Amino acid sequence: MTHVAHPYAQRLGIIRDWKSRWYGKSKQQYRDFLRADTLVREFLKKRLKGMYLAAVEIERSDAVMRIVLKTSRPGMVIGRQGEGAQNLKKDIARVLHKAGLAHLQEVKIDVEEVRNPESNARVVAEMCAEALEKRMPFRRVLKQTIEKVMANRDVRGARIVMAGRLGGAEMSRKEQVKKGRVPLQTLRADVDYAHHEAYIPYAGLVGIKVWIYKGEVFEGEKK
Repeated sequence: MTHVAHPYAQRLGIIRDWKSRWYGKSKQQYRDFLRADTLVREFLKKRLKGMYLAAVEIERSDAVMRIVLKTSRPGMVIGRQGEGAQNLKKDIARVLHKAGLAHLQEVKIDVEEVRNPESNARVVAEMCAEALEKRMPFRRVLKQTIEKVMANRDVRGARIVMAGRLGGAEMSRKEQVKKGRVPLQTLRADVDYAHHEAYIPYAGLVGIKVWIYKGEVFEGEKK
């Protein structure tokens, strides 16, 4: 065991809920559901790249698989007159059919808007990756991004780390910027965490990690 633990996993059942909510009645059903969840998440990560997808939550009843997409750009996902959502639903059904899992449940998609994208770690990490892929200097990206995050009144502290061949250097290194507090060991602390990768032609992959602290959550205030 290392000293590093995922901030989301540590807070499950305390101030966080599971991102997949269903129950497998048998080993085979549990295996199929888990495989379907993994395939859907991988497909959506590639398909909705650049649409600032904050979270993918999956709920299941006996007959319906409900996928909740939380994004700061709902108009791009839904499309004109709902065409984008319908095409997305068909593509997910095609992916499940190809894997032999289409018989499980009917797919339904709900799109929810993220009101404050600068306070969501996943969106912030994707913003950093987008800026790096446009060949902006990494130090400027770090500085501008953390200023945007700290300008949000809900945010108490933030930390952004980039690692890789930054600036096209021969040797990889790690650069980070931090403002405010990020108490990782306080389990009631609402710490949002995400990691993302930026592909830069002249440097390869650059890893990005983001922690955003939004205060403490006490009993009765759980989101």
